[in-house]
Amino acid sequence: MNNTFRAFRNRNYALFFCGQSISQIGTWMQRTAISWVIYSLTDSKAMLGLSVFAQQFPSFLLSLFGGVVADRHSRYRIVLITQTASMIQALTLATLVLTNHYNAWSILALGVMLGIINAFDVPARQPMILEMITNKEDIPNAVALNSTMVNIARILGPGLSGLVLHNLGAGICFSLNALSFVAVIGSLLLMKMPAFTPPPVRKQIFTELREGFKYIREVRIIRMVLLLLLCLSFLVIPYDTLEAVFARDIFKGNAETLGAIGSFAGIGSILGSLFLASAKKIDLRVVLLSAIAVLGVGLMVFSRMTNLHVALGVALLMGFGTLMPMTVSITIVQMEAAQHMRSRVMSYMALCLFGMLPLGSLMVGAISEHVGARATMFGQGVMALVIAGVFWGLMVGRKKA
Repeated sequence: MNNTFRAFRNRNYALFFCGQSISQIGTWMQRTAISWVIYSLTDSKAMLGLSVFAQQFPSFLLSLFGGVVADRHSRYRIVLITQTASMIQALTLATLVLTNHYNAWSILALGVMLGIINAFDVPARQPMILEMITNKEDIPNAVALNSTMVNIARILGPGLSGLVLHNLGAGICFSLNALSFVAVIGSLLLMKMPAFTPPPVRKQIFTELREGFKYIREVRIIRMVLLLLLCLSFLVIPYDTLEAVFARDIFKGNAETLGAIGSFAGIGSILGSLFLASAKKIDLRVVLLSAIAVLGVGLMVFSRMTNLHVALGVALLMGFGTLMPMTVSITIVQMEAAQHMRSRVMSYMALCLFGMLPLGSLMVGAISEHVGARATMFGQGVMALVIAGVFWGLMVGRKKA
């Protein structure tokens, strides 16, 4: 089999990939639709930030407990439960919008519900990928292909969402997302996973959390990666909070414009993921920091754009530099972490993402209300370059500890 797709030799992974591919398209459709609906209802950049906060902050509060649960119980069963719960959340959102019984606050409340679900889904789902791979040499390829799948969805989801929003309305967007979960739940039911063996000794939850934190402190590369993600998630990645503002107010467009920006960013992301999937021997730390620098340049240039068509080309750079750091970080952590610590380490990674992203989105929304979306995004680009420079000295400029 072609080296780029070698992870598909694993039946369970191939099933998971197919189901998630469809579900992720629905997820990106819902994300795009929520941003558009919130901004249309409120005309408030701060409310855009609050909508991201509502979806992600519960994950910050609960993701560490989600990691402990995933280490104690069958990750397969946890993911089956969380994916079903996500479908129910999407159905509820669709019902409220289709019956016109919704406002900004009801959408935010359902965002909180999704955040709680994700707190248990992410720490179980990411390590479960490794359980699907029989040849451990295929793990980096599987992680990269998984990111490619997310990026394909990021291309198709926002574009489809823009078309559906413009022609059929937000309720249909949310309904299609609910329907997409049938694919991933079906793929999970078709899998033949090894029997789950519970850990022989169960300690108190807080004892296990302390062990996980101690382990991260002792493994330098994991500690550096998580610190990098924390800075990136707070200061840079919440730039997408402002995409609806650029689409409607700066480029004078509509929901289709917002979808186009997201789709072009997705094209850039998938190019980066295919590069990672095809590469055999690369220094992941160099790739990680170079991608962040590319993101910084992209944000600075995009913030000055006045022509939509040129801006879409710049969005390719932004997409390339956004999800590649996530993919590389997950790969590094999955390969470096001990098997019995993997879910707890992933829960701390989720903590860095879900803790800082919502706080960063609130900050971006508040700052842009005072200095404008352009200046805010330009500042985020500068911060990306600073972060890349500082961590280059910490991770590449010195010998690995």
